[in-house]
Amino acid sequence: MNGMKIVCRLSILLLLLLGPGCGGPGGEPAGGTGPAAAPKSIVLGVAGPMTGDLAQVGKMMERGVKLRIDEVNAKGGIHGLKVQLEIGDDAGNPKEASNVAQKFASNPAVIAVVGHYNSSCSLAGKPIYKEAGLVEFSSGSTNPAVCQGSEWTFRNIYRDDFQGQMLARYARQHLNASRVAVFYDNDDYGIGLKNSFVEESKKIGLEVVAEQSYERDTVDFRPQLSTFMPKRPEVILVSGLFSQAAKIAAQARESGIPVPLLGGDGVFSDEYIRNAGAAAESTYVSTPFLFELGGDKARAWKEQFKKLFGVEPDAWAVLAYDAASILLDGADKAGVDRKAVRDFVAKIDSKEKAFPGLGGPTYFDKNGDCLKPVHMALVKGGKFVPAPKQMN
Repeated sequence: MNGMKIVCRLSILLLLLLGPGCGGPGGEPAGGTGPAAAPKSIVLGVAGPMTGDLAQVGKMMERGVKLRIDEVNAKGGIHGLKVQLEIGDDAGNPKEASNVAQKFASNPAVIAVVGHYNSSCSLAGKPIYKEAGLVEFSSGSTNPAVCQGSEWTFRNIYRDDFQGQMLARYARQHLNASRVAVFYDNDDYGIGLKNSFVEESKKIGLEVVAEQSYERDTVDFRPQLSTFMPKRPEVILVSGLFSQAAKIAAQARESGIPVPLLGGDGVFSDEYIRNAGAAAESTYVSTPFLFELGGDKARAWKEQFKKLFGVEPDAWAVLAYDAASILLDGADKAGVDRKAVRDFVAKIDSKEKAFPGLGGPTYFDKNGDCLKPVHMALVKGGKFVPAPKQMN
C-alpha cells in the first residue's frame, strides 16, 4: 500500500511538472498542436545584427517593430494583453543566430519572430524555429534557400535569384554595359546574388569578364581590384554588404578605377554613403523600397518615424514594420497561439488576399516566399535618390 501511495504521488508530481507551463505558448506543445491555455503575456521577438558592422540595420528593424507594437498597445493591445518586444542580437553571425533562435523558441510567451536580416542567420535559425513551431519572418534575407524546407519560415522581400536577374538586366539595358566584373562576399547572400546575376548575364549578352570573392574581415581590396582593370569592365557589381562595399568604393576610386559601381540591397544603407564619402557617388543599388515611390501613406509614416526616433527610416524599418503588422494582425484575428499565427500568415496566398503593407501588397507562395518589385536607387549629392530609370 505504501508503494502505491509513492507511485501516485510521483505521478501527480510528474503531471504538475508537465502541465500547462511546458511546450509552446499557453501550454501548447512545441509542434503547435493541442489545446492552448489562455496566454498571460504576448511577446514579439526581433532578431538581427544589433551590434557589429551591421548594427544600423538591426536598429532600424528594432525601431520598425517597436513602432508597430506601440500602435497596437495604444489601442488596447491584443485581447486585452499588451504586446512586449524582445530583442535578439545575432551580430550578423550564424552561430549567434542559433543562440538567439533557441532563446526565443524556449520562451513560450514569444508568438513569432521578426528576423533575421542576414541570410546565413535565417538559415541557421530555421531548423530551431521549425522544431519549436515558431514563425521566423525575415524582412531582409534574400538567399533562395531561406524559406525552403520549413513551413514556419516566411519573408516579405524578394529572392536573390529575382534580384540578381534584375541587376543584370539593369546593367545591360539602362547602364548600357556589355562587360562587367563581379566582386562578391563569400557567404550565402553574396554567393546567391552573384550566381543569379552571372546566370542571367549569360542569357542577355552581358559578359562577366572577372569574378573575385572576399571574406567579411577583408580590409584591403586593392590587390583584387587591380585584377579587374586589364579586363576592361564597364560596371563592377558588389555582391555583398554596405560595410565592405564602402571600402571597395573608396579603394576603387583611390586606385583610379572610374567605372560605375552596382550593388544589391545589402549595399542600401546610409552607412555606405557615410563611410565611402565622395566615392559613393554614382553607385546604383537595388532596394525593396523607396519612400519617393511609396505614396502619401509611406511619406506620412516616414515623418512619424523621424519624430519618434530622431532619424530617418529606411527600407529595413519599413519591411520590419510590415512584418510585425502581419504577425500581430494574425494574433488578433486568429488567436494568441504560435500555430494560429503561422496558419494566418500562410493563408495570405494570393493578390486578392494580400496584406496592404507600407512596402506594398504582401502575399506568400507555398514556400513562404514573397514577390516584391525591385526599385533602383542612385547615390547623388550624398544621398540615395530614385534612379532616373526603373525596371519595368
